[in-house]
Amino acid sequence: MKTLKNFFWWCAGVHKKTLNKFPEEHSKYFSIGATIFFTGLFASIAGGYALYFVFSGNDYALLYSVLFGIIWGTAIFNMDRYIVLSIDKSKSGFKQFLQALPRIILAIIIGIVISRPLELKIFDKEINDNLKISYLKKQQATIDTLNKTFENKYRSEYTQLKTTISQADSIESQLKTDKQKLNHEIFGTKTEETSGVMGYGPYAKMKEQNLQKQEIYLDTLRQRIHQKESELLTRKVSEGLLKTKILTDASLDSVINIAGFADRNAALSNLHINPDGTKNTSTEYAVIFIACLFILFECLPVLVKLMSGKDPYDIAIVSQRTIQNAESISNIDIEKNALNELIPYRTDYAIKTRMKKMTEDYEENKTNS
Repeated sequence: MKTLKNFFWWCAGVHKKTLNKFPEEHSKYFSIGATIFFTGLFASIAGGYALYFVFSGNDYALLYSVLFGIIWGTAIFNMDRYIVLSIDKSKSGFKQFLQALPRIILAIIIGIVISRPLELKIFDKEINDNLKISYLKKQQATIDTLNKTFENKYRSEYTQLKTTISQADSIESQLKTDKQKLNHEIFGTKTEETSGVMGYGPYAKMKEQNLQKQEIYLDTLRQRIHQKESELLTRKVSEGLLKTKILTDASLDSVINIAGFADRNAALSNLHINPDGTKNTSTEYAVIFIACLFILFECLPVLVKLMSGKDPYDIAIVSQRTIQNAESISNIDIEKNALNELIPYRTDYAIKTRMKKMTEDYEENKTNS
């Protein structure tokens, strides 16, 4: 416990000799140091997972994530330690808050960035379901666009086909009506278009002949329809339209497994919207709550320091700093006074050296002349 206590004190950045004078403050700074350490540890894990998610599928993804996690956690730990140390408890609460404000803003940004990959993992099943619906809609839209483009390209052929189909449907409907009239004529059912005499008479024969001609013509139309559909199908095959099909379950699973960050992030953002268009507030609140939790955890060391009141250890540290500043100022004044006393001697020596140099130069020039 003593080793652990000293380690967490070091994490809190305390002056051990000064803190030992105040036993009642030991637990407080033990907790502050533990908070700073576990925040850095958690940041290391979250940052490492975030990079592992980005490099998923790469052979060195685990190595990259471990290295980045260690660097990221160390950086967050060092920054928290420095900011907690730099908060001057002798100042007002507002000034303390201003000192911690840059770290709080950075913590909000870090919390949002780090929480996103973990949210993607937490809502993995819901995201996969959303991606399935999204990919199926995109695939259907692609198929519809290709078919529409193909129909526009062969508009005349499709117009002929639709006209022939409409004509065949009309003749088939008429045949049903005429067959019913023929049955009425044969069985003697009295209507406006039948004689009411039972038997297979000349009028019935004439109707039957007309029906045979219409059936022959209908068969001809059906052959034309089949031929035209076969031609269009052959063109679809040659132009590759039939290769684009609705994805099967196995195909969807394989596509979802390799889905990138952008698609998954978009799916997570759309989780609050149900397939029928209604809003799912529970999922939306859950995503916001997780992000706020990460932000709070990132801000925790600074908040703990801000919430703690001014204690005897803080007063002692401030006193030590004041004494050290006073001693430093006194030493500077002593050095300045000593330097001022030496200036006259330094000036006389410089003048004498300069005069000697000028005399030597004059004698040398005179000799050369």
